[in-house]
Amino acid sequence: MYKDYPLEFHANARKAAEASRCAAEQGKYWEYHDILFANQSALDVANLKKYATNLKLDANQFTTCLDSGKHVAAIAKDTSEGAQAGVTGTPAFFINGRFLSGAQPFASFQDALEEALEGQ
Repeated sequence: MYKDYPLEFHANARKAAEASRCAAEQGKYWEYHDILFANQSALDVANLKKYATNLKLDANQFTTCLDSGKHVAAIAKDTSEGAQAGVTGTPAFFINGRFLSGAQPFASFQDALEEALEGQ
């Protein structure tokens, strides 16, 4: 499961998280997500809308969604849950309750997955 955890020091992170959820309404969450990560220095609202158009999303539906703030509460809930679980930055991973913080080498994930499988 993927949860949003926009970092406060990234000025446009919350709006970008909202935009991703608006893209999800049209079945393009991951495609949109990938565009955001490829364009991390250009996440203002105008660019968020341009990326939606580039993905051939319904522009009116996307704009209405993004401008409405309809996903603000859900993103705040994700952020709160992450903080309560000990998340202080991104990326953060939980594998069967085991917390991996920050970028990790493949071996760390392999160990966590093997440990989870042994516990079954």
